This record gives sequence, C-alpha cells and structure tokens, in this order.
Amino acid sequence: MNWSLLKHYLLSRSFLWLLFLFNFLGSIYGFYWYGNQMAHTEWYWNFFVPDSPTSSSLFTIVVLLWLLGKRSKVLEMLSMVTNLKYGIWAVGVIITYWNANGRVDATDLMLMISHGAMAVEVVLYNFNYKFDNRVLWIGACWLLFNDFVDYVYTIHPWLQDERFTAYIQFWTPVLSLLVLTFTAFLRRERARSK
Repeated sequence: MNWSLLKHYLLSRSFLWLLFLFNFLGSIYGFYWYGNQMAHTEWYWNFFVPDSPTSSSLFTIVVLLWLLGKRSKVLEMLSMVTNLKYGIWAVGVIITYWNANGRVDATDLMLMISHGAMAVEVVLYNFNYKFDNRVLWIGACWLLFNDFVDYVYTIHPWLQDERFTAYIQFWTPVLSLLVLTFTAFLRRERARSK
C-alpha cells in the first residue's frame, strides 16, 4: 500500500469515526482507571492526575473537529505532544517493572498496547496537522509544568512500588524535552515537504 492510499484511508470519514469512538471509549476508561487516585488527591490537583486520558481526550476532540470540518492548531499540537509523551512514558514504565519483576501480566500488556497506540496514532496523523512550531511553546509549558506538579507535589501516576520513582522522576522531564524536540523536527520536515 502506498502512502497516498494510506492517507486516503486515514482521512476517510468512516475510519475517523471509528478512531473517534475508540479514543472516546478509551478516554472514559482512562478516567475511570484514575478514579481512586483522583479521590485521594486534593481536588485542585485533579486536572493533573489523569495524564493519559486527558491526552487521548485531546486527540478525540481533534478527530471530532476534523469530522466537523473545523481545526484548532493549539489542540492539534497539544494532542500530539501529550499523546507522544504519555504513550511513551507508560510503555517505558511498564517495561521497567516487567524487567525487574520477571513477569508480564495481561493488564500491563493491555496498557502497553493502548498507550503505545496513543503515540503511534499522533505520529501517523502528522501529515494532517496544521500547527507549526510557533505554538510549540504552549506544549512545552503544559508538559514541563505537569512534570513539576507530578514530582514536586507527588501526584504522578501511581506506580507498582517506589523502587524506580527516582529514575522516573529524572527521566520524565527528559522525555518531555525529547518529545518537544521530535515534534519540532516532524513539523519542520512536514513544512519542507509541502
């Protein structure tokens, strides 16, 4: 299958509705998943707790806007950087615990596939995004402030245990910076290919 044919399928209304539905349902499940942590967190920090479902919700909104013939450069950018970051973050954390524990369970496998899909889908749709690097600073503020809140006020996603918290605390902002750099590269290459 060539790239132009794949783009045609990715932008077909039936596929976009399917993508919208899967992301919508996944977002709802994600917020449910974080319910206990949100219940144990002060209400004013609750916006920062469910990182992954917030990210998938942003992409869900972007897809809905496309279906309605609308665009939002800022929402497109935020959906890209947050889904990339939290998709990769979750896969990395799960693999870290798998390696340490020496076992794989079905729930972690489901989480790894779903979070990996978050990162893949936004890269796959890079060709359709309209934002440029001038709005990327908003994404930088979003990601880095969230990292600050997560690890200064300890509202990061609950981990299996505390064995790797220090490593995760170090690598999370590094990942944010790498995601921002990668996104800037993708958008620059997209601009050049036009």
